[in-house]
Parts: sequence; structure tokens; C-alpha cells
Amino acid sequence: MYLLMMLTAAIVSYAATWGARLVGNKLELYSPIRSRDMHSRPISRLGGLGIFAGVLVALVTASTSFFVKDIFRNNTAPWGILAGATVIVLVGVADDLLDLRWWVKLIGQSAAALVVAIWGVRMTIIPFIPEPFVIQNEAVSIVLTAGLIVTTMNAFNFIDGLDGLAAGVAIIGGAAFFLTAYWVHRTAVLLDRSDLATLLTAIVVGSCVGFLPHNWFPSKIFMGDSGAMLIGLLMASAGVVSTGQISSGLYDRANGIPTIIPILLPFAVLFLPLLDLCLAVVRRTALGRSPWSADRGHLHHKLLDIGYSHRSAVVLMYLWTCILAFGGLAFAIFPWHIVLAVDLAAAAIMAVVTAWPYLRQRGPGQIAGTPE
Repeated sequence: MYLLMMLTAAIVSYAATWGARLVGNKLELYSPIRSRDMHSRPISRLGGLGIFAGVLVALVTASTSFFVKDIFRNNTAPWGILAGATVIVLVGVADDLLDLRWWVKLIGQSAAALVVAIWGVRMTIIPFIPEPFVIQNEAVSIVLTAGLIVTTMNAFNFIDGLDGLAAGVAIIGGAAFFLTAYWVHRTAVLLDRSDLATLLTAIVVGSCVGFLPHNWFPSKIFMGDSGAMLIGLLMASAGVVSTGQISSGLYDRANGIPTIIPILLPFAVLFLPLLDLCLAVVRRTALGRSPWSADRGHLHHKLLDIGYSHRSAVVLMYLWTCILAFGGLAFAIFPWHIVLAVDLAAAAIMAVVTAWPYLRQRGPGQIAGTPE
């Protein structure tokens, strides 16, 4: 049933994105081309509406479908998440068309995150070793949840700089997250194996799969802030749901690291976006600029600067996401010391591959012919 909802989201997202392309091009709803942009012709940024259509239709369909409809029984969380998603899509579309000031967009992000935290899902447990820390205060829980969602939305928004990058990262990371959540619930002794986190990640993956053909290089439409922030909100919400299941014993394994698996995987999936976000904040703050001011210093820009082509840079980011996401997934299945060794070896190989164009430029022959 999860795969059926994924397929539903993909079909609707593909068709709706096609419609958004036609509307955006016919009405010439383009944003001005900025110095940091990688395209040279006007392209519509309404792709987030297509992704949202896939999410909306799949979630409503799931509420009346066999097996997964149990998720909605006496549970307002899915509708709270959908309400927050609606708010952030409206904020994103406004920003894509009007280029909102950074503080106005931050207020909109906070509003959407608070909607999710109040009426959707919220953090109740912070994973620690050996015992998780239980959040007793409701206000603290709401603030922490909203903060996590806003951070994740901005992280995804920051990596949306190359054709197909954000959508592909969401597909790869969401697939790893989906497999983990699904495997945990299928192997657990439960009467009801339906799970909101599994459903959300399935829908996110499906919607991005439907969108990606329109966004692959050379892109015909961008997801814009509406799409990137929507993906971040849904991924963060799924992470909050899985984190709340720590005390249930679902993630207990003798050969794994049980207490941190629910929080490890979302951060492994989002490691590249979060790393890019942190580096951008430090870089811009050090220059005396606002952390939300735009520049051309993101990770994908650096890959282009050292010699990678547009497609090669995107594929390289995909490979890093695979290592981090599925490397995190492996901790829930295989002995941790074996997984750690394999992950470190894969990361070391990828580090050399990533830096190879730069190392080749700085090789002995290059340096010998360069004046001091």
C-alpha cells in the first residue's frame, strides 16, 4: 500500500508539474536571473506546486485506503502536517514570485512549523546514550519541534542550486528513511503496523520522482522555495515521528545502536543540506552579512569551481547522499562495527574522487610550471 501511495504521488506530481510549467511559461511567471544562478534563460519556479499536488492527493487518498487509513484513525497529526505544508507552499510561492525579504520568509517558515508542532507532530524525546531525555514541558516541545523544522526547511532550500539536485537528494534520502521505518514496523510484534513516518517518506519520494524528469539538466522548471521548503518540512516531520518511537522498543537491536537510530538516520539523510547550511551561516556571518543573504559559496558551487560539470556535480552529491543515507540505514540492520568500517572506507574513497579535479590541477607538473 505504501508503494501504491508512492506511485499515486509520482503520477499526480508529474502531471501537476507539467501543468505548472505551462501556466508559468504562458503567464511568464519568472524570477529575475541572479548572479549566483546557473541558468541563463528565464525558467518558472512553480514546480513546488506540482510536488505539493502529489503530496496532497496521495495523503487524502491514503486516508481512505486499506491498511494505511489506520494512521488517520483518531489522529490529527497527518492533517496538522498537511496544514503546515499548505502554509509553507503559499509562503514559498510568494517568495518565488515577489522575492520576499529574508525576515518575512522566516516569519512564514516559523508559522508553518508552529502549525505542525501544535496540531501535527512534536518532539517528546531527545535521544541520548544510555537513556533518552524525555521532554516534559509542552511549550519546550513545541519550540524545539518548530526550530528543527525551520532548520531542515532552510537546509533543503540551500542545496536547491543545481538542476535535479534537491529532488534527487530527497529521493535517495527518503528511500533510505522509508526502508528503515518500513522494516522496523514489519519485523515488530504489533497489531497495527501502519506508520505515519513510513507513509510521509513514501509520499515525499513519489512526489520528487514525478517532479525530477521536469527538473533534470537542462531544467524546464524549478521547484523553487515552495518545493524545497515543503520537502524539508515533510522530512523533518517524519524524523520527529520516528524519534518519538524510541521508548516503544521498535528500534531495539542487540547488534545495532538502538537509542540513536531514529535520530541518526534523519541527520544522515540530511547531512549534506545541514552541512551546507552551517557553512553558509558561518561564511556569511564572518563577512558581516545576514545568514540568509544569498551567495555563490554553496557546496555545489564549489564542485563546479574545481572543474566538475553541472551533471557530474549533481551525480557526485547523489553518491555522497547514498553513502550517508544508506550507511545510516545499515546501522539498524547489521553489526555497528562492520557498518562503521564500510562507511568510513566508502567516505574515504568518495573524498578522493571528489577532490580529484582539484588535486590534478595542483599536481607536481602544474605547480612546476607556475611562477612562485
